[in-house]
Amino acid sequence: MKLLLSGFEPFGGMKVNPTEQLMQDMAAASITGVDIRTVLLPVYFDECAEILLQAVEKFQPDVIISCGLAAGRTSITPERIAINVKDIAPDASYPDNRGTRPQDEPIDPDGPDGLFSGLPVRDMVSRLQAAGIPAAVSNTAGTYICNNTMYAVLNYIRRHQLPVLAGFVHVPASSDMAADKPSLPSLPYDMLLRGLKLIIESTRTAWETRAACQL
Repeated sequence: MKLLLSGFEPFGGMKVNPTEQLMQDMAAASITGVDIRTVLLPVYFDECAEILLQAVEKFQPDVIISCGLAAGRTSITPERIAINVKDIAPDASYPDNRGTRPQDEPIDPDGPDGLFSGLPVRDMVSRLQAAGIPAAVSNTAGTYICNNTMYAVLNYIRRHQLPVLAGFVHVPASSDMAADKPSLPSLPYDMLLRGLKLIIESTRTAWETRAACQL
């Protein structure tokens, strides 16, 4: 199975984004039956997805798992759906890393309103919980960069009718982030890394099952 993983640089004035470290560690990781490639994305509307899709065209993966930070969440949350909108409320604390603040803009004016993840989100959550890692299915990826990336990738797969499993996983802040902000919910980084590996194993099982059914 060829797996493309993506994470993001820090944003919103934060010095750390745990998904950046996850990409560094997963680039050197070894998982049986999985050929892993990683890409670090900028926190820029639209360009985030353009860079990821360039990697998709080059690597031709079977699976795409995008990861992002959801500071304030208390668990690892695979996303169920992406929606066709870019929006930052006027009173939001931060724009993207270029200062862009879209409002009520479609990601694709001709695209569907929403697109569901192709990842086995329920099985992912079950595996994480069985391993003692806080996890839950999320029904909103927001309207920021993470949703922009998730929707654009799923829309690309839809338009090109590709046999690719893809979706998005949000992780909470890591404990080192909470050192500067003790009220911020967090999980130890080692738990986030272990959780991502379980997510990959869940997806590998789903991909192998689908591949077997197509024989």
